[in-house]
Amino acid sequence: MLSHPARLYRTLAAAEMVTWALLLAGMAGKYLLGLGDLRVRLGGGIHGFVFLGYTLVTVLVAIDRRWPVRELALGLGSAILPFLTVPFERHAERAGLLPDTWRLRTDRPAGVLERLVRWAVRQPIPAAALALVGLAAVFSGLLWLGPPWQWLA
Repeated sequence: MLSHPARLYRTLAAAEMVTWALLLAGMAGKYLLGLGDLRVRLGGGIHGFVFLGYTLVTVLVAIDRRWPVRELALGLGSAILPFLTVPFERHAERAGLLPDTWRLRTDRPAGVLERLVRWAVRQPIPAAALALVGLAAVFSGLLWLGPPWQWLA
């Protein structure tokens, strides 16, 4: 799957959408049915981690395919509103933004970001391990900060 950007992106878009449903179901259970916040914590945690993964893969594919800034913003924004990642993924597929192979596996990189993505697509196992460690660190930091709505208070 790591060697197929379209399949990786499609999988994460679907997972992000499913985890939105888990989070919203947990919130409905807590606020409408009085079931406590365990479901919100679990759904929110899973959703948060998948959200970070989707965001990372969106940026990697955008750099690899040289997406216009508008498409990158739409891709990232689709994860913020519930259930928009799959419609965006379908739009990106139709627009030719999601390739079957990584461009930077063979093309010469232009700049630091493309060199970093080239390393990642040529070394997918170490890159995936490093990405998981990085995502876990960011996720832990966000957990320490607390829910997003408390950051503004």
